Amino acid sequence: MLAEQRQQYVLEQLAKSGALAISDVVRELGVSRETVRRDFNTLAARGLLLMTHGGALATERAEPDSTLRETVNAPGKRAIGVRAAELVADGASLIIDSGTTTRAIAQALLEKHRLTVYTNDWQIARMLGRQHENRVTLLGGELQDNEDAVQGWDAVNQLAQYHADISFVGAGAITAEAELTDYTRAAAELRARMLLSANMAVVVADATKFGRTTPVQIRHFEAARYVISDAAPAKPILHKLRQRGPELLIA
Repeated sequence: MLAEQRQQYVLEQLAKSGALAISDVVRELGVSRETVRRDFNTLAARGLLLMTHGGALATERAEPDSTLRETVNAPGKRAIGVRAAELVADGASLIIDSGTTTRAIAQALLEKHRLTVYTNDWQIARMLGRQHENRVTLLGGELQDNEDAVQGWDAVNQLAQYHADISFVGAGAITAEAELTDYTRAAAELRARMLLSANMAVVVADATKFGRTTPVQIRHFEAARYVISDAAPAKPILHKLRQRGPELLIA
């Protein structure tokens, strides 16, 4: 197969799903990883895709800035925040992920007292810190370009020292196969650790996340007890989600 044909195949697959792993192209086309990586680099240099760890994103599928994400389904995210806060008693310990949906949870927690909070999100730390006898730990790590949050191995290693009653964990997407995915390896690794670091792990994702694909799988989805969303997904996704184990709560 000519390079032009391989690259056309890559662009067609990205147009369908928005994300593509190098391993998938290697398997489908029977070529080496080095060949696929060269094709990806060529297309990236032309501005036709965005390289990620182990794959590529269509240019329009990179995660937007948090100020833009806040405008997407804001009522649904507020409803998720209220429903999530109902799981939290005064005095609980919490791990709260970064993101616009988890910030809605923090907003709904403002009337709670004596919370112990571990978070990688600066805005959440500011919202919940220094009031109602709350204790807030802001994780260290690499500051992200598109939101007031940190990620990276420093954050993962620090979080591994803590254990909480409940963790609230976001996601880039929940795929048609009911897999939890994210945009970067750093985000996926931190969220995987969050799923394992609480007595009860809760994934929060508004309905726009269902049926989409982002390039990196988040491990340990089966450790989640609940998925909270503002609406149910299509029946095939709902069926696969139930097979994975977490119970869906509709806000």
